[in-house]
Amino acid sequence: MDIIPVSIPERAKNEREYVLRALDNNYIGSVQSKDKSIRFIDAIEEKFAEFVGVKHGIATTSGTTSLHLACRTVGVGPGDEVIVPDMTIISVSNAVFLSGGRPVFADVDKDTWCLDPKEVEKRVTKKTKAIIAVHAYGHPVDMDEINRIAKKHKLYVIEDVAVGLGALYKNKKCGSLGDIACFSFYSNKMINTGEGGMVVTNDDSLGKRASMLKNLAFSDDPMERFIHKEIGFNYRMKNLDAAIALAQLEQVDKFVNSRIRNAKLYMERLKDIPGITLPVEREWARNCYWMFGIVINEKEFGMSSFELMNYLLDKNKVKTRIETRKFFYPLHKQPAPEYQALKEPDELFPVSMRLWEEGMYLPSSNLLTEEEIDYITSTLRKIHKENKQR
Repeated sequence: MDIIPVSIPERAKNEREYVLRALDNNYIGSVQSKDKSIRFIDAIEEKFAEFVGVKHGIATTSGTTSLHLACRTVGVGPGDEVIVPDMTIISVSNAVFLSGGRPVFADVDKDTWCLDPKEVEKRVTKKTKAIIAVHAYGHPVDMDEINRIAKKHKLYVIEDVAVGLGALYKNKKCGSLGDIACFSFYSNKMINTGEGGMVVTNDDSLGKRASMLKNLAFSDDPMERFIHKEIGFNYRMKNLDAAIALAQLEQVDKFVNSRIRNAKLYMERLKDIPGITLPVEREWARNCYWMFGIVINEKEFGMSSFELMNYLLDKNKVKTRIETRKFFYPLHKQPAPEYQALKEPDELFPVSMRLWEEGMYLPSSNLLTEEEIDYITSTLRKIHKENKQR
């Protein structure tokens, strides 16, 4: 290959067997068979919940639909505010808009890049309904503080664990720490089915409600099946996707350990290059390092993060091109009219603004080799040395 991609999906050993079993028995959709050996949706919901350490798993079509489902499950609607990190994927705040609510942005911690509890507390109002705590790039949010704020103000806590599967907060799995949690099975995630997601909760009533809403709010009474008492959604996972997800879950510990291994190799090789800030791991956390993020100080390193990204993709400057990604664009800066109508000033978000300017992440696939990491890190060292000699 003439390029090292940011992420390549790793296939699990039993995927083909499970998918073919579903195909051969003609159970590919969301309706489940009486034959338990091919009921992969039931299996992934049960085993995923067990892995996270909660009672209920509700399989969905994507991480985004999981977020929307979670918002509606806890009752987010018109007039409600939901606090979200200013630096995160736009699907988090979109889910609030799609529920009829208003996202309220809070700045992130300068070291963990996660939602800053001190900033959350400043943003709580009488209209606040929930907090969405996003475990950014694999590092857990300080959940004790988030839960303290939520309890004080009687708010729901929604965990977004799309990129935090396998991360630990005080030895507890991320996804088991709030009222309800969301996961993504997108192609670059720890578990990947191309598209797919999961909602989990320990709360029986929330679990029942999420299951009902994701299935068009059908009634449990077969005589009233087509009588809908509220608006639901078709967020049902297909049995084929569930078959892949189950095979992936069987190897999730291996996948998580691969990312942690990548991070350790990167840390060792980048730790002494001026101008590069490496990700942290708090004493109460296990970072699963979904993506290995770095922050570039232009003055110390010799070029900006934008310039570095372009350099790494220039085939005239590097032997093998290196694909990277920027950190997320601050939500309060998004040009969509719904966001601009909120009119949030930059001054409220100094950390997310800086991380957009300086943050980027390096290739982080499970399948990344030590030789590729050596090449990436030696290239960064070479670029820094060349720029300092000018």
